[in-house]
Amino acid sequence: MGRVPDAARVVVIGAGIVGNSLAYHLARLGWRDIVQIDKGPLPNPGGSTGHASNFIFPVDHSREMTDLTADSVRQYKELGVFTESGGFEVARTEARMQELRRRMSSAKAWGIESQLVTPEQVAERVPYLDPSVIIGAFWTPSVGVVDSLRAGTLMRERAQELGALQVVSTVEVVGLDVERGRIRRVRTTGGDIEADTVLIACGVWSPKLAAMAGASIPLTPAVHQMISVGPVPQLADTVGEISFPIIRDMDTFCYERQHGGDLEVGSYAHRPILHDPEDIPSIDQAKLSPTEMPFTADDFDPQLEQALELMPDVLGNPAVEIRYAINGLLSLTPDGYPILGETPEVKGLWSAAAVWVKEGPGVGRAVAEWMTHGNPEYDLHQSDVARFYPAQRTRAHVKARTSESFNKTYGIVHPSEQWASNRDVRLSPMHQSERGLDAVFFETVGWERPFWYESNAGLLGEYGDAVMPREAEWDSRWWSPIINAEHLAMRERAGLVDLTAFAIFDVVGPRAMEAVQGVVVAQVDVAPGRVVYTSVLDERGGIRADLTIMRLAEEHYRVVTGGITGNIDRTWFADHLPADGGAQVVDQTSAWTTVGLWGPRARDILGSVTNADVAHEAFPFGRCRRIEVGPVSVIASRISYVGELGWELYAPMEQGARLWDLVREAGAPYGLVPVGIGVYGTTGRLEKGYRAHGAELDTERTIVEAGMMRPKVKDADFVGREAYLKQRENEPQAVLCTLTVDDHTSADGTQRYMLGGEPVVTPDGRPLVDGHGRRSYVTSAGSAPSLGKHLLMAYLPPAEAVVGTKLAVDYMEERYPVTVAAADATPLFDPENHRIRG
Repeated sequence: MGRVPDAARVVVIGAGIVGNSLAYHLARLGWRDIVQIDKGPLPNPGGSTGHASNFIFPVDHSREMTDLTADSVRQYKELGVFTESGGFEVARTEARMQELRRRMSSAKAWGIESQLVTPEQVAERVPYLDPSVIIGAFWTPSVGVVDSLRAGTLMRERAQELGALQVVSTVEVVGLDVERGRIRRVRTTGGDIEADTVLIACGVWSPKLAAMAGASIPLTPAVHQMISVGPVPQLADTVGEISFPIIRDMDTFCYERQHGGDLEVGSYAHRPILHDPEDIPSIDQAKLSPTEMPFTADDFDPQLEQALELMPDVLGNPAVEIRYAINGLLSLTPDGYPILGETPEVKGLWSAAAVWVKEGPGVGRAVAEWMTHGNPEYDLHQSDVARFYPAQRTRAHVKARTSESFNKTYGIVHPSEQWASNRDVRLSPMHQSERGLDAVFFETVGWERPFWYESNAGLLGEYGDAVMPREAEWDSRWWSPIINAEHLAMRERAGLVDLTAFAIFDVVGPRAMEAVQGVVVAQVDVAPGRVVYTSVLDERGGIRADLTIMRLAEEHYRVVTGGITGNIDRTWFADHLPADGGAQVVDQTSAWTTVGLWGPRARDILGSVTNADVAHEAFPFGRCRRIEVGPVSVIASRISYVGELGWELYAPMEQGARLWDLVREAGAPYGLVPVGIGVYGTTGRLEKGYRAHGAELDTERTIVEAGMMRPKVKDADFVGREAYLKQRENEPQAVLCTLTVDDHTSADGTQRYMLGGEPVVTPDGRPLVDGHGRRSYVTSAGSAPSLGKHLLMAYLPPAEAVVGTKLAVDYMEERYPVTVAAADATPLFDPENHRIRG
């Protein structure tokens, strides 16, 4: 189909649902001279789109994934290829029923109609299911199936009708040429295409193609087993592809769905079966298609037995035979999210990989908007290709994490659940000391971070019920009251925190100030030695990042940001450097370690190990300088994310262990305790009302809505300035508030503590909807031990964002009363900030 042209404005590699969606949305947004290629024949070139079961369940605990799925369903409906069938997620155990109650919270938070139903109600709609096997179910009427091959064909045709798209099938990519860090050429079996923009949207083959350009798309092809059985007598008289609801048998990690007169049974319960992209057979070698591998029956037999328990009249009928069985390949990533955006290694090379049918058109639209406008409508930081650090891109890491995550596809995954595979990859200099203190480590982008220290268990007796113990197992899983004890000890005395997981990069050069000034909201034309806390916006005025900057010299700025988004933030700064090379970005993350020292005795402790004057007058808040701590040269920065007097102390990585030991020894007489990230990231910041990126702050929120508006806007231009000025002129459509939980008592008398993501509603249970049409939900939740309260943060409609307003939070299908305690950034603890600035 067609001849390979010599040049194109953009080349889309892949003609599955994602590539087709991208081609269409790029054309719709005005792109022309688009070339789409695939090595297989159309309409089914042999990728995962062709064999996917193609059903869509809309509820996910992730807002990002739910938004992409909802957008995809809207597009499928507009194309006329979506059939609504409804769907049940059934539970065999009480643990699963609790998860389904949590799922109801997410459904309500995102505004998706759902309800919990009895086994008998399931059997009414699915009469061939044995209700005695289950104890309940989660019903979503908007579940349905889609003809994704037809959808892709329609999208391609629409792009062609616009005169924007040329399609070339049965042509294979054999190379990607890069010049001066930018994609320049696609080499194919049908000839070379000159192009400045290339989109890799070819699913399981994506890592292989990215490697041709020296870039990384860290995913692995993995097997998902599926069989189709028939003829099924109970389905003989049905009309069309599907008449009965789809069943997800969650506790056995299986699904069952009608397909005409047959029944499909799919499994995520078998052993992880991973492949290398290079080992996928060619079209000529494949018996069915390259992504339909030979079926391994031994892997499926246990799941077939469990499916037989649920549907004995169908699967126990000897006349119902297996007609079709495959090991179908799909894409898995180390963290379960898609891989989207421009690769940080090669400019002009974009990824739209690890996308399932349920998100395909939504991803196509979002990435096309990203390429066109510089940002998509939805915040996609969880899916950004730039999120991966080098240690996370290795094949060993990808295989370890995907092997672990495959069986979690239908698993009960706690919001704080930790990975077990490929640990101890990035260790701070003080790691051995922390192990000696019985630290409980949580992993963040490879770093092992102490979340609390079991060595502090003795503090529990000291503080008694002030540690706010939790009696419900789910609420206390991956949590300890020691966190709250550490918090109280820090507030009374002092705490020492390992912050090595910070991402650190420098902006240097004669135009460094101009480069930083043009990216951030705050004024950075300040004297060396000043510390600036600032937001970073995108062109629409959405919050792209939230970080601190130290001006170390006239031509030297140091940016410190969270580890999770550190690579994304560094890429953003690098992408906005002056074109003449007058400033550069230099990654310093592996060169420096950071120790946080905070609390009323922090000055006494630091003063005992340095000759520098650390009195307030000599070293005020918001300043940084080099000091000597014993024999260690340190950059001390007087800021705080926990609302206490103290410093972040930066030392060369190889001297971090010495710094840690020095401060610990000096702090012993003052009652210093090691403090985990449970305090730093949750209890300390929530008492102070500090916002967190990825929770309260993202590109769908504004500084005005977040309550972070500064009195003035600097004269210097910066990304998003025009949009920000307009936002300041208008009343906010939502207001970020802090709420207190007034009564934690559940119906059975258990005290329950929210973890985040729950809907905030009126006292009688009606949803709250802000001016953007979004429902209110808990963005962060956690203890405030100094206040004796459990705090929630949530964006509320302005009418409800009034101190004293009585509302409720819906948790596990029960409502708990809450009160708006702050309708701006005023902290509930030490509102005048005396402790920080003392």
